[in-house]
Amino acid sequence: MIVVTTEDVTGRPVTKSLGQVFGVVVRSRGLGGNIVAGLRTILGGEIHEYTAMVEDARRQAIDRMVQNATAMGANAVVRMMFDSSEIGSLMSEIVAYGTAVVLAEEAGSAEVRAEAAGSAVVRAESAGSAVVRAVEAA
Repeated sequence: MIVVTTEDVTGRPVTKSLGQVFGVVVRSRGLGGNIVAGLRTILGGEIHEYTAMVEDARRQAIDRMVQNATAMGANAVVRMMFDSSEIGSLMSEIVAYGTAVVLAEEAGSAEVRAEAAGSAVVRAESAGSAVVRAVEAA
């Protein structure tokens, strides 16, 4: 599954748009993590406990979005974005969303062409995990 933040994938025209697709994760730090994070806010700096939680939640949200897009019959998600919000004061909601599409087949690596175009590419592996690489525009 190809997931890009752009509207299209260079050299792979969209043959069918299947609609909105998303993956949602709601997370909460445990009491110990909240206490340690609270102490770090007094001293300032990055709060590693929350950073790790948000990174894991984003990866899981992408994985769920990819599963939903696959169930819809898509082979790609375009215009992928994240959104987040708080639920109460102890929980965070992370949403990965985009448009599930079917791309035309083409020989060669679509991932390489998308990277050459300067888009951020996510390639979901068969084990269900996602590897994210942000590629700067040339």
